[in-house]
Amino acid sequence: MRCVIARFPFDLTKSGVVASMKGIKPEPIVGESVLIGRRHYPVKQVGEVVTRQDRRDFSAQEVTRAMTRLGFTCQALPEPEPARALTPLETASALLGVSALA
Repeated sequence: MRCVIARFPFDLTKSGVVASMKGIKPEPIVGESVLIGRRHYPVKQVGEVVTRQDRRDFSAQEVTRAMTRLGFTCQALPEPEPARALTPLETASALLGVSALA
């Protein structure tokens, strides 16, 4: 499949991407990720390996779009759960530096 990443055309295949990532250790995931085989890789790492370009030259969205079109499963980093709202008693206690449960 022909796709454009960082303004350069690439002919990518699913088997070619799998072969390129074989033996590559996944980096810690801090943003979007792509599932290749049984491993989750950051999309920027995959883009760098597959295109041989610097990560700063392309966006994660470009690689995510290409990987999705090839049939890979891509995920965004889950949103953190919002902090629990404090009750008025807990707020007042926190302001005074006293534990509300003591």
